[in-house]
Amino acid sequence: MNDLPPPTPPMPLIRKGFQLIENAFLLLIGTFAVVAMAQEVYETVLNVRVTLKELLLMFIYVEVIAMVAVYYESKKIPITLPMFIAITAISRLLILQGKDQPPANLLYESGAILILAIACAVISYRPPRHSHHDHGHAKSAHPGQDQQI
Repeated sequence: MNDLPPPTPPMPLIRKGFQLIENAFLLLIGTFAVVAMAQEVYETVLNVRVTLKELLLMFIYVEVIAMVAVYYESKKIPITLPMFIAITAISRLLILQGKDQPPANLLYESGAILILAIACAVISYRPPRHSHHDHGHAKSAHPGQDQQI
């Protein structure tokens, strides 16, 4: 007689606990990234000198902040964001090491950047997935849609 659907059971307490912990740590990561960025800007202003080393570090902070913001907005992280952070971090490492390192290190680190860049390109420009209802005939309105993790 009652046409209402049965109420959905509440989310288990354990799942809610893990979500709370996840959100707390993401908030902490975002806060630390903002504080670290502010400290870096402060040090750069005090030194009255901006170098590529500082700019790349600030860019890493911005990418981390963006990754946290994207997660809070969509509850997903595009897999390319951590890859961009890795590319920037390896680039910064190359710059910091200077000329004292063996040439092989330069090749290895440059190769790692190349592999990550190729992986980002493959992920970003792959054909979109079609559901079993599409039968492959419909084109996506968003080509190159990024994978989510």
